[in-house]
Amino acid sequence: MWRKASAALLLALAVGYFYGGRPELPEQILQYIGLPNLQTPSQSNQDLERAISAAWEALIALPSRQWTKVAVGVNACVDVVVSGVGLLQALAVDPGAGRDHEVLHSKDDLRETFIHYMERGAAAERFFSDKEVFQRIARAAAEYPGAKLYVGGNAALIGQKFATYPDLMVLLCGPVGPKLHEMLDEQIVVPPESLQETDEFHLILEYKAGEQWGSTQAPQANRFIFSHDVSNGEMSSLETFVASLEEFQPELVVLSGFHMMEGQGKELWGQRLKEAVAAIADIPKGIPIHLELASMTDKDFMSRLMQEVLPIVSSIGLNEQELLFLSQAGDGPHAAVPVWKGVPDVGRVGDILSWVLERHGRTDPSSESDLTRIHFHTLAYHILATVDGYWGNQAAAVMAGARVASSQACGLRTVDVSKVELKAPLEFLTSHFEPRERLSLKPEEPVAVWRRGNVTFHLTPVLVCKRPLRTVGLGDAISAEGLVYSELMRQHPF
Repeated sequence: MWRKASAALLLALAVGYFYGGRPELPEQILQYIGLPNLQTPSQSNQDLERAISAAWEALIALPSRQWTKVAVGVNACVDVVVSGVGLLQALAVDPGAGRDHEVLHSKDDLRETFIHYMERGAAAERFFSDKEVFQRIARAAAEYPGAKLYVGGNAALIGQKFATYPDLMVLLCGPVGPKLHEMLDEQIVVPPESLQETDEFHLILEYKAGEQWGSTQAPQANRFIFSHDVSNGEMSSLETFVASLEEFQPELVVLSGFHMMEGQGKELWGQRLKEAVAAIADIPKGIPIHLELASMTDKDFMSRLMQEVLPIVSSIGLNEQELLFLSQAGDGPHAAVPVWKGVPDVGRVGDILSWVLERHGRTDPSSESDLTRIHFHTLAYHILATVDGYWGNQAAAVMAGARVASSQACGLRTVDVSKVELKAPLEFLTSHFEPRERLSLKPEEPVAVWRRGNVTFHLTPVLVCKRPLRTVGLGDAISAEGLVYSELMRQHPF
């Protein structure tokens, strides 16, 4: 009885701190968030989901210091979203066995790679090398019944999310054609140098949970993306983007699109990566840089990114596939795990996040690396891992990212508890190595917090949409929302 009363008192204290203008939960309260789950066995799942959603609304608060200018670049395009199975059937492609291809050269490569990821319920993105074949597929996709056009590209999608905040000025640099320019929020500023005569199109093949094609059945809803996109593949807007920062004077820079280089071949991406690193080095040191990662398959390319790009950015955002591949490319912890099965194990995820920050971040104060923050997101839960002393309001930031994932996947502005379900583990180990803790999530205080050295982890569950309307761009919205609710601690300039 006293434990339930204590939990209620702690929640009241936490709510008081947030409403009283103190966005960070005091350490004395945070240390209790790992108490065992106090829910009774008879409590229904909807009660849990309702409690989590209500707690988010009570506890999520903007930081005392907020961004007023954010610059985003450099990948932008028009997404053509269609039913993956429907389009492949329209192309007279028969189902068969799945097989992953790093680069797509034909319709058969497309079929095999689509099936490979569909049967795993996993997202992926690939470059299609044959321009003429891609254009024929793109025409079929645009004419397919129910096909829809959307703003696409990580940078443009992140910019769109930032633009939902009226007090935030947003600069977007990327290859912006006439159709994309027409669809962008009017609050977004596009430099004249970024405008081009034609749009870049990306094809988004979506599938639903339980959808079947031949012997393949999707375990969950997701999408497969492919394109023949040379402008974004070469990150041709990067130098224009960096040059525009002097006039715009942003407080935060968000970069994305490095994954598009992969399809250009090692000789081309090797040289372009050197140029990109030099361009990023020209960004004034006092401006934090967030890097949004995306699906990659080339271990050499990922290894180069880790060695050359991660140390010169302040923050990264990535999902479970990208995190595991990062460990595999760098021979990190759990690199022998081929793929995640079901919900990624929290302990393994925590081990890899720690390794990234220790190997490539600024956990050592004498390190020259700028990396101090990682925003990890998977379907069932999110984790923010930060080096102590650099970022504030991270409990609110991780909850805000989960909240937008829950609402946006269902096509809503707010969370509808009847349309979502809890899939996160309510109890977990923080590591597969010693020392480690066993923590429990309480729905009324839906952030578990633990520390490893001078790195603090904040975990919150996601209320997963039962029937998602659109999965594309969720990761971008999550990262953008997490950044909006994050506060840079000024005594530690980058």
